Parts: sequence; C-alpha cells; structure tokens
Amino acid sequence: MFYLESPSRDPYFNLALEEYVFERMDKSKSYFMLWQNDNTIVVGKYQNTAEEIDQAYVDAHGIRVARRLSGGGAVYHDRGNLNFTFIVDRADAPGLNFKIFVEPVIRALARFGVHAEFTGRNDLTIDGMKFSGNAQYARRGRLLHHGCIMLDSNLTSVADALRVKEAKFDSKAVKSVRSRVTTINAHAPTPISMEDFKEALKECAMASGALEPCTLTEEDLAAIRKLRDEKYATWAWNYGFSPAYDMRREMKFPAGLVTAHLSAEHGKIKAVRFYGDFFGNGELGELEGAMAGLPLDGHLTEALEALRVGDYMSGITAEELSRLLRG
Repeated sequence: MFYLESPSRDPYFNLALEEYVFERMDKSKSYFMLWQNDNTIVVGKYQNTAEEIDQAYVDAHGIRVARRLSGGGAVYHDRGNLNFTFIVDRADAPGLNFKIFVEPVIRALARFGVHAEFTGRNDLTIDGMKFSGNAQYARRGRLLHHGCIMLDSNLTSVADALRVKEAKFDSKAVKSVRSRVTTINAHAPTPISMEDFKEALKECAMASGALEPCTLTEEDLAAIRKLRDEKYATWAWNYGFSPAYDMRREMKFPAGLVTAHLSAEHGKIKAVRFYGDFFGNGELGELEGAMAGLPLDGHLTEALEALRVGDYMSGITAEELSRLLRG
C-alpha cells in the first residue's frame, strides 16, 4: 500500500488530491492518505449546502465551505481534526464495508488508553459520543473510504458553524444527523499530540503490509491544482450543486418585518415572494421577478443594489435583504 500525506491544509486542494489519486493514479495499487484542513465545513455530495451551515457565522469567521465526492452528512474540519483516506479495489471491501477501514483508528487509540467503538452505519464513538464520521464513494471497481477524526477540535465552532437559524426548509436533500460529539483528548488519560497520533495510525494501517511512500510529481501537482481551481474551489460545485429547495425565512429590520418565501435550484433563485409590515413605493412584483436567476452567493448584495431594493421596500437595504436570503 502506498502512503501519501498532503502538503496542504487547503480543503479544495485536498479534495482534489483525493479525486486525482482515485481517478488518475495507478489503479493496480492501494493508497492510504492523511490530510488536514484549516477551518472548513465539508458537506456531503447530495446535501443542500444552505440547510447545513450558518452562513452568517461562516462568513464572519472566514470558514470555507467545500463539497466532497461521497455522500453522508456535513462535518467541520480544523487543525485539531485529522482526515484519513483509503483507496482500494472494491473487491477488497464488498458491500460498502466500513468496519475494516476504521479498525486501524480503534487500534491506534487503544495504544493511548482510549477505548473506541464502531457504532451504527459509519461512526466511531467513545462512551457513546461520536468523534469520527466516515463516508464512501465507489466507481468503476474502485472504492474510496474517508473519515474525519476529532482529536482536539473546537467543539464550539463545530456547533456554531453547522447550526442553521430561523429557516424552514422543504427539500429532498439528505440532512445531517446531529449527534452528540466529543474529541479524543476529552477522554485520553494524557493529551495526545497530532504527530504522535499520526504515527500510531500509520503503524496500525500497516497491519496488512508495509506503507510505501508515494511522491507526487510536478505534473501530478499541476493537475491537482487545475482540478482544485476548476471544480472544488468553485461556487458552482459547493453551492450550485445543491438540489432544489423551498425555504421560508423571516427577519426583523428597523424598517419592518420581512418574510421571504424562496424557491431555489442549482444555487440560484428560482422564485421569491416577500411579505411583511414594511412600506414601499414600487410594485414589489417587479423586484421579485427581477431577482429570478440571481445566484445565492457572496455577490448577491451587489446584484440587489443594482435592482434598487429601497424603491420597493422603503428603508430595507440590499445588504439586509441579502442577509435575509442567505442566512
């Protein structure tokens, strides 16, 4: 089995690296990877990003949002979190077998006096509290299994970044199951350093054979960066890939209460209706019609300013309306 440790903490690079190894590197080989991200929310492939995150918190704290290849729920990554990936022939793990891939984690933690268990479909727990979620992606006879391990993550950020406020959604997207979560170091007899845990995990992953270092060439790195820029770092993938959804959101502004009923598809406004006790001069339907097709991204405020929101909703600014719609 070949071993790779990512040189980057950029989530878009790391997800591109996973896909590159899975799709482009020697398929006669198996791979084990370790990687870390700076503060990031990673949503499952089939999730509606808007349902999973507190957009205002994410924006205020500079947290990046990324979509992965595999399904499952949203997770929060920071430097207290270690991610691992196995890429193997699907025949080596028939029936989406999760347990064989998490056993190295369980064995590694036992070395530090921590008793972990595999529970449910894809979780690792300590005393019934989740510290690791796992997901898989299979294609053309190959299987990618990856998991996030919260060694010493900031649990306040985990809770705040993934909390969606004041919105009711109705969609067919897969919603994250909120579980009681913990960190490994909250249960360890003595704190475990990230480097010590990495080494233990690598040694336990070698149970089926030695790990052979795998070096990426400049050609590999260039292709990974291209995939990062053209797919994983794009709004179209991270937000626009979201399924259609309907949302009702309400917010009180100095100029009045505004309720928005929003239909969105591919991350863009499909239709919107506004209700509330605000005043206005223009025909509100004109504004609502002009908003169809606008992306629900960081440029929404600028787009709304061009539509002269204040002419239709007196005292309501483009920034306030954007905040209402994006959360």
